[in-house]
Amino acid sequence: MSDESTQRLIAKLVPPGSRVLDLGCGDGALLDLLQRERGCTGYGVEIADGNVLKCIRRGVDVIQLNLDEGLSLFQDASFDVVLQIDTLQHLRNAEVMLRETVRVGRIGIVAFPNFAHWPNRISIARGRMPVTRRLPYQWYDTPNIRVGTFKDFEVLAHKNSLRVLDAFGVQGEREVRWLPNARAGTAVFKFERNGT
Repeated sequence: MSDESTQRLIAKLVPPGSRVLDLGCGDGALLDLLQRERGCTGYGVEIADGNVLKCIRRGVDVIQLNLDEGLSLFQDASFDVVLQIDTLQHLRNAEVMLRETVRVGRIGIVAFPNFAHWPNRISIARGRMPVTRRLPYQWYDTPNIRVGTFKDFEVLAHKNSLRVLDAFGVQGEREVRWLPNARAGTAVFKFERNGT
């Protein structure tokens, strides 16, 4: 989901001047955008050597870390916003990482491919796993450990005492708020720990 229009939609969810932790930051493009245009500071976390180097070249502070090992490196409430953009579906400990997100940050923002998008449903009805722009891999070579939907995340948020502050889909370059579970290829959620 590295296209700039999607990054801009997500960036609008981050309050200006926030201290941000971007988990699975890739090449650092989103954090770079947040620093330049919203006055944010913070760190990216990335495991891939090539992406770490790209972050450094962009001037993004990055920590090389395997997220499946957790976030014990960070203290409680160290950040205003913790991002997980196209990260959650790759983690073995997704539920733990959501709890860690609201431990180290006041607000969490996640985005992931929405498996309930209508083209995916048609593909399943035809007996095949979907291969789309948001899910571009065959079933046998995908880096995704899991797939999820809007409804799945809502259930997971409730189970983990997370309060959803905003939720919408992204399809192409536009925000989708009406029936996003069926009409959008990407699910986006902004949340906090319930009771904060």
